[in-house]
Amino acid sequence: MNIGQALRAASRPTISLEFFPPAQEEQLPDFYATADRLAALRPLFASVTYGAGGSRQHSTLNVTAELARRGWCAMAHLTCVGAQPDSIDAFLRDLRAAGVDNVLALRGDPPAAAAENWDWSSGSFRHAVDLVRHIRTAQPDMGVGVAAYPAPHPESLSFSADRRHLTEKILAGADFAITQLFFDVREYLDLVERLRNAGCDVPVLPGILPIQSFASLRRVLSLCGACIPGKLYLSLEEADAKGGAEAVREVGLRFAVDQIRRLVDAGAPGIHLYTLNKADLCLRLVNECGL
Repeated sequence: MNIGQALRAASRPTISLEFFPPAQEEQLPDFYATADRLAALRPLFASVTYGAGGSRQHSTLNVTAELARRGWCAMAHLTCVGAQPDSIDAFLRDLRAAGVDNVLALRGDPPAAAAENWDWSSGSFRHAVDLVRHIRTAQPDMGVGVAAYPAPHPESLSFSADRRHLTEKILAGADFAITQLFFDVREYLDLVERLRNAGCDVPVLPGILPIQSFASLRRVLSLCGACIPGKLYLSLEEADAKGGAEAVREVGLRFAVDQIRRLVDAGAPGIHLYTLNKADLCLRLVNECGL
């Protein structure tokens, strides 16, 4: 199944999920138990992340292949930083052999040990658009998604430059886009409007993070560079001080329900949930949104 085509054909907003490969093999049974619980949401697809510099390539391939074997439409993340064309081609062939027909094409980050001295001008792939073009040549019929940033990527010089780079990725052959997590619906609407004005009509899935705890939120924000409205941050901080993680989850849940309803009303083709490999809050969130 080509995810982009399925999104266009869907008669109602879809649900999709993001997982990350467990760090230890002994964690896999619990991981798949969580996936089995979330299968009750009837997600259109699940994506599996890829470590910095390809550090978890093998785990990504194994988990994605196993989800596909269990009947999921599974999509692997693929980063190109520091990669060579032959290694990219081998990974794509392994995915297709495992029944995986979609990939999320990302630039990615360099390995932590080399980040400070990384030379972005070296290597075969400098940007995600280079990877999109390569996939289109190596696997012409593969479904290709790309990342979108409602607030600009931390390295972008401006909103317009960020939107231009996204447009280039789509015109290079991407079938759909998934946004980084965000908390201001207006950022998503602006992103989609600018894409449409540039002649890009691919589906753009908004990425939503069910807030598990104040600590996990701070950790995720530090990694992705997303912005959080001051009012929401203060509400979460107050909830954390008074009731801890459980109170934070309730405040976050109420906010996410409102956010998703507004996105669906505005025409979003679906909702992509960053699960953090946890089921309970995702199940509650989808249920309370009526999806």
